[in-house]
Amino acid sequence: MNAVVFAYHNVGVRCLKTLLARGVQVQLVVTHPDSPTETLWFDRVADVAAEAGIPVVYVDDAVDAALIDRVAALSPDFLFSFYFRRMLPARLLAAAKIAALNMHGSLLPKYRGRVPVNWAVLHGETETGATLHLMEAKPDAGDIVAQQAVPILPDDTAKEVFDKLTVAAEIALWNVLPQLMRGEVPRRRNDLSVGSYFGGRKPEDGRIDWNQSAQSVYNLIRAVAPPYPGAFFDHLGRRFIVARARIASPSLRARIADKSTVGLHIAEGQLLARTGDGGALHIIELWDADQPGIALNDLQISELATQQS
Repeated sequence: MNAVVFAYHNVGVRCLKTLLARGVQVQLVVTHPDSPTETLWFDRVADVAAEAGIPVVYVDDAVDAALIDRVAALSPDFLFSFYFRRMLPARLLAAAKIAALNMHGSLLPKYRGRVPVNWAVLHGETETGATLHLMEAKPDAGDIVAQQAVPILPDDTAKEVFDKLTVAAEIALWNVLPQLMRGEVPRRRNDLSVGSYFGGRKPEDGRIDWNQSAQSVYNLIRAVAPPYPGAFFDHLGRRFIVARARIASPSLRARIADKSTVGLHIAEGQLLARTGDGGALHIIELWDADQPGIALNDLQISELATQQS
């Protein structure tokens, strides 16, 4: 069995390694160049391909006609897309003799579209996973070939869930590859009528509204916690990022029971945030957005809370 692989990010790395471990002949790897505007906290697909002696093509924007012709000339049995950031055109999908398959970061048909892990955490889901599915013109809409679920624990950040999802993608692919290598493609309907679709998220979407419930604010903090841009609030012309937090315990919440205003408060040396439902968050680590990665010290936090009160 031979294949052309379009891949990026840690899912791309692990799935490419899985193909190679199963003995798939990867003819070509297509990936993205590093972006100077993006924090690269993940592994590089190109490094894995180079170590294996596989030719690499870099694609920044859309796949062009020359690349489509090159792939078609290879006449691959399969096309695989593993967290590749561009839709593959129909003419390219048609180059696969057996099937063109994509690995998506959710349990389809839920959370079709962009950044599915972040959306799942934001919505308080307790489970997500990885889905290998047939590619077609509509995004994440083809029949399901394989799935692997993982739990989302109450305090998991999106990064922690993504790490679990990366393993889930590897397991799903590993388990179905023997069938694929025999030319068999198991499939079941991807019922979009019971699913959901979400678009991309922008850094501004991480703005905290303390008038929301404690759980809603906490879900936002978890969903965009570093290495993602982070949940933030502005105060006196400065921006602050809540890097780590927890739902406040009843004993901590009781310390600010007399506070009527939402937002930050200091109680017995702890930084707490009162929310619109009367709940509270325990802010464990707070950053100045101009100095990301550096936690504010106790004096800075005390001054900030005093100014806001």
